[in-house]
Amino acid sequence: MSKTRQWILRIEGMTCDGCAHHVDEALSRLPGVTSTETRYATGETRLVAGPDLSEEAVREAVSGAGYEVVDIRQAKEANEGKTHRRGGGGEGYDLLVLGSGSAGFAAAIRAQDFGAKVAIVERGALGGTCVNVGCVPSKTLIRAAEVQHRATRVPFDGLDIHAGPPDFARIIEQKRALVAELQKAKYWDVLEAYPNVDLIRGTARFRADGTVEVDGRPVPARKVLIATGASPALPPIPGIDQAEVLTSTELMELTALPKRLVVVGGGAIGVELGQAFARFGSEVTIVEALPRLVPHEDEAMGEGLAGYLREEGLTVLTGCRVEEVGGTHGAMRLRISREGASETLEADEILVATGRRPNTRGLCLEEAGIEVGARGEIVVDAHLETTRPGVFAAGDVTGEPAFVYVAAYAGTVAAANALGEVPERYDVSVVPRVTFTDPAVASVGLTEAEARRRGLPVMVTELPMAYVPRALAARDTRGVVKLVADRETRHLLGAHILAPEAGDILQEAVLAIRYRVTVDEIARMLHPYLTQAEALKLACQTFDKDVAKLSCCAA
Repeated sequence: MSKTRQWILRIEGMTCDGCAHHVDEALSRLPGVTSTETRYATGETRLVAGPDLSEEAVREAVSGAGYEVVDIRQAKEANEGKTHRRGGGGEGYDLLVLGSGSAGFAAAIRAQDFGAKVAIVERGALGGTCVNVGCVPSKTLIRAAEVQHRATRVPFDGLDIHAGPPDFARIIEQKRALVAELQKAKYWDVLEAYPNVDLIRGTARFRADGTVEVDGRPVPARKVLIATGASPALPPIPGIDQAEVLTSTELMELTALPKRLVVVGGGAIGVELGQAFARFGSEVTIVEALPRLVPHEDEAMGEGLAGYLREEGLTVLTGCRVEEVGGTHGAMRLRISREGASETLEADEILVATGRRPNTRGLCLEEAGIEVGARGEIVVDAHLETTRPGVFAAGDVTGEPAFVYVAAYAGTVAAANALGEVPERYDVSVVPRVTFTDPAVASVGLTEAEARRRGLPVMVTELPMAYVPRALAARDTRGVVKLVADRETRHLLGAHILAPEAGDILQEAVLAIRYRVTVDEIARMLHPYLTQAEALKLACQTFDKDVAKLSCCAA
């Protein structure tokens, strides 16, 4: 086997993912290059090539693309059989995975249980949405904003804490470093740990006969898994194609804090980033078309969250119709109509967070007999197989529920069904979800409205967090726990929590719904005193008791 060398380049001049793509394109054309991965956020390229590639050729290729190599070094040698290759082996693969996000990597790892040879095809950043532009960067910014907020609002007497304005550029730089660190640890290093998994760099598409080609070269495979994820989608608002609006990806790369930020969309992404930027110091206005924030959640959650955001100084406008958007960075405008009146909002930046669209364009799915839905989502059966036998799909590319943990689960199921003999059923009947605001919104199961529409014998209870000892001790009693149960069986049907760290309270309710635990059993369980988890026990007790008349820890 021929030896290859891994290079690490530091490159200046890149400002976006498009720049990184240009660098990768330039380097991939060099003779002997088998893999190239560029991250503009960290200014780093990892390059794998044959032993004859020269440093001079690398520098010239990057310079020709309009950028500059400021540092170059060799990392290590690798056998060709373990290298991340641009093309598949002639013998073909057992499973070809399109997309390197959570679903794709989970599938590749599960495929190793079957002794399979796998290739992952990726044209962009390794790791997909979550680690690069989704969960990881957003949650670290949200936590940083919370620290800033806590330093200026102390609920305890006797504490005098001051905080100056944040150094926003340094916060973003630390965020970028975390993304790079986790991308390496959870994707590059994991890839190295599985010698039977190759990485093919390039753009995939289907031929009419079902064969997948990457940059025009066919890659033979027995089975195929489509796990290409989803991307932010812009709604059909007049002027939006010409206006310099931001998606969540671009907002989290700003190095200067916008003085005024308008957020279009009051779903999870909009409220999370809206609150975070408000806590950093932006004047934030959230515009939502539906009557309340987080409209897919229980009504009490959306109304309560809006109240807390307004208390922090955010402007929350619901029931709005966006009529036009325009402007350039630093001078944006948004015309809305609300309650019969029209007004124009001005801002330095506008974040559009109105939903995501599955990444299926350009795959030529319909030509290959693979059915897609109205929003481009791939239609699958209970085993995640598409309408073309032998081709499976998993993760956000199949539509809702679009959560990274669901995608990982789907990837493992799809791989098992593609390679195994005993089919596994894809079960998303009980899916927890969390919106990482403060207080957070966490929920599972049916809302009260959904349960009543189904004609179920419903009983409902609400426990304000002011009755939870932990909340009282922390002097933070914001929020409520709302439970929906079957009045006849007393099985829990839904749990909806608005509280600080609500996601940490929720999992017991997930188990209860999944395994049909009654509210009476939860109420009788031992819960450690002075924990947020005790809120669920107390809420279950309120179906039959007045908790205001119970002593601490009373059963």
